[in-house]
Formats: sequence, structure tokens, C-alpha cells
Amino acid sequence: MKHSLKRLSLVLAVLSIAGLVVAQEAATILTGAELTRVVPTSFYFQGLSAPTQMRNAAAARLGKQRYVISGLVDTAGYSADVRAKYVGFLITDSTITLNGESLPAGAYGFGFATQGKMTVMDVGGKDILSVSVTNDKALKRPRPLMMATDQGGVRLYNGKDYVVIAAQ
Repeated sequence: MKHSLKRLSLVLAVLSIAGLVVAQEAATILTGAELTRVVPTSFYFQGLSAPTQMRNAAAARLGKQRYVISGLVDTAGYSADVRAKYVGFLITDSTITLNGESLPAGAYGFGFATQGKMTVMDVGGKDILSVSVTNDKALKRPRPLMMATDQGGVRLYNGKDYVVIAAQ
């Protein structure tokens, strides 16, 4: 009987700890002052600094102190070939995954130049990774860029197309 109680106590303790770890890693979408505090007003990419479209900016806290920040930028000052592939920035202070593909901490440009794909580039314009997007037909009011919580982390939307960002 004592062994059964010890085992039950051990199992309950492990489950409680696992529950706390999962709760700490839950993603929170930032809004209001919290959002404006972390989103940069402009972003440097391929030799130019472009202003952030604050209405099309989003950020999420992954766990206690990990952030992922994204926003569309005004690419009017860029050449046509850069504007064709670069629409915004993605900043993360820790390693994340995009649809399961690992992306280290850093600041990146991104775009949707290839149909059905999101391409992530370093600030010099070199392609780092490309992942397929998923279309959310059920999304009623798509915005040019937004984030929403997902079982595996957060969804970064471009209209109705999204990728899942998760802590690694």
C-alpha cells in the first residue's frame, strides 16, 4: 500500500510539473502598449531602413521572456525586384520553428514572392529558408498581417495564408 501511495504521489508531482512547464510556454499575443513597446518603428534591409506599418505589426510572447515580432514595412524606397520578394520583418530573441523548420534568434526580412511559400531572408537579402503556407478558409476577416494563437504556438497570417511559429 505504501508503494502505491509513493508511486501515485510521484506521478502526480511529475504531471504537476509538466503542467507548469506547458503553461509557461503558452503563447500570448501582445496588444496595445505592450505591442507598441516591442515593435520597432523601422527595419533595416538591404542597405535601407523602411518604416513599419504599425497597423500591420504583431508580436507574441512565447513563455516568460521570449518574443517573436513581425510587421509589414513601406517598401516604396526599394527597387522593384526587392519589393517583389520583401514585404516585412521577423525578429526573434530565441530559436523558433516556422512550420517545423528551425530559425535561430535574429532579425530577418520575409516575403511571399513564390506562390504558396513564405521566404525568410537575412538582412542582406540572402534566402535563409522557405516554408509552405496553409490557407485558412474559415478566417472571416483577414488582415494583411496578424498573429493568432495555435496549439503549437502562434500563426503568422498574411491575409488568409499562415505559417505556425513555435518555440524551440
